[in-house]
Amino acid sequence: MLKIDVKSGESIEKALKRYKRKVRKVRQLNQIRDNKNYTKKSTRRREIIKKARYKQQFLNKTANE
Repeated sequence: MLKIDVKSGESIEKALKRYKRKVRKVRQLNQIRDNKNYTKKSTRRREIIKKARYKQQFLNKTANE
């Protein structure tokens, strides 16, 4: 669980902004969503390879242009 210490004289909006930034940086929501359903190791690996191929194709297209 993330904790944010609200400093004296600091507005609650500023503290919320720091909290949201920290949540994004830690990727807490992504972990929660991933843990909702079990995915097999082979399926996860297949998705990683698929993303890597897509990125490589995209980079090759931009390099050739």
